[in-house]
Amino acid sequence: MPASGVTAAAIAARLSAIGLAARVEEHTRFTTVEAEVPETLSAESWREVLDVVAEADRFGLLATSLNGRALWAVVRKTVPTTGDVGGPGYQR
Repeated sequence: MPASGVTAAAIAARLSAIGLAARVEEHTRFTTVEAEVPETLSAESWREVLDVVAEADRFGLLATSLNGRALWAVVRKTVPTTGDVGGPGYQR
């Protein structure tokens, strides 16, 4: 599992410990964590949630009257670096 997957799994585990059912999904360039957020989440739990998602590269909350509230977090995968990215004779 890439490092982004490990970080995302840790975020999901911490969200689960708070009481949120978290889902982890692998993508080509990043790993996402999503969780439904109940209307009844306490202020203390919100502080814990914010501490958890602060470990991600990006996070947010999508709230709609139709679907409720969904928390999301994105952990970017590192791009391998090479010494000769542009090939021989490549100049910027």
